[in-house]
Amino acid sequence: MLERIWSGWRSAYVAEAPVRSGDEGESGSVFTRLLHSGAADLETHIVHRGETCFVILNLFPYTSGHLLVVPYREVDDLDGLTATETADLWATVTHAVSVLRRVYRPEGLNVGLNLGRPSGGSIPDHLHVHVVPRWTGDTNFMSAISNTQTLPEALADTASKLRAGWVAP
Repeated sequence: MLERIWSGWRSAYVAEAPVRSGDEGESGSVFTRLLHSGAADLETHIVHRGETCFVILNLFPYTSGHLLVVPYREVDDLDGLTATETADLWATVTHAVSVLRRVYRPEGLNVGLNLGRPSGGSIPDHLHVHVVPRWTGDTNFMSAISNTQTLPEALADTASKLRAGWVAP
């Protein structure tokens, strides 16, 4: 029989998220605001900047190396991307997978996106693709019971490793 442990905190988190990121009184999504902040990539944990999209570490990662591939232009769905943006996005996702495999040697990876607020998308107005390295046993009772994630390295160290591993395809 399959046993389930529910993470009810996730439902509350999604329900409390603003309908649009800019609803907090600022214009644009958190990604747009970050890009226009003038902050250095080292400070923002941007790993790579491409032609139409960039790669950034997730500030709330499931595991070390959890990347987000994000178009520069604020678009809420795949059909809003231009052909050039679509090609660049998926080429960058593919390259991010290669970089994570080379740098972290995970046993597997999750690649995906949440389109729209009901899907669990916490930033529904600016699509982003999650690329998450996975290992057997990387989730455990800490996240399921105590709402705590354990990570073995700081984000700055993760970003440094991934920048060094980001070689042209």
